[in-house]
Amino acid sequence: MRTHAEISRIRSSDNISSTKRNTCGSKPWRTAFAPHVSEHVGVDRVDSKRAPGSVDVIAGAYEIPLDDGCAATILMSAVLEHLEQPARALAEAQRLLAPGGHLILTAPLFWPLHQQPRDFFRYTPDGLRFLLEEAGFEVVEIIPLSGAWTTISLELSYALRRYRRSALTPLVDGLTVAAQWLAARCDQVDFQPKFAVSHLAIALKPAA
Repeated sequence: MRTHAEISRIRSSDNISSTKRNTCGSKPWRTAFAPHVSEHVGVDRVDSKRAPGSVDVIAGAYEIPLDDGCAATILMSAVLEHLEQPARALAEAQRLLAPGGHLILTAPLFWPLHQQPRDFFRYTPDGLRFLLEEAGFEVVEIIPLSGAWTTISLELSYALRRYRRSALTPLVDGLTVAAQWLAARCDQVDFQPKFAVSHLAIALKPAA
């Protein structure tokens, strides 16, 4: 597992920074962040293979060698499930954030095993809320990122990947696209958030 972090120091009138995991090494959010930040710092345990030199700070999620309160927003996308001590990572995010800063994270509830042997946890909304509040954050919002039908279609798509071989590939791809297209429309009329594939959590570091 590689822990990636992107930290963006913002213009004095803005309130944004970011921290991530799997894609932070290559900074895929660079273009989206550019209008809002004055500095974008990438943190990873190793340099990016896809974009060498993109990582600004080589570090894990528990001890990042940056100053207290240096970030206005931290983004952690699909990080927590790969950390054996998620509370330590959230405490480090709390340290890095300036008072009034925000932590934005995503974490899966229903997702296949991946990046083994560093795939430790799945998170319910209540579990995320507990961890965030224990770390001293105020939870602003926790949002389900899919309903039951999209979750089912994604699980089906992953199960079918093993059959993407030679002549079967077009059939598998067609089934995958059709299942996800239909699921998205079913979610619009029958949204069941308790089956969310993952959740987006937004939390605030209280002002001093």
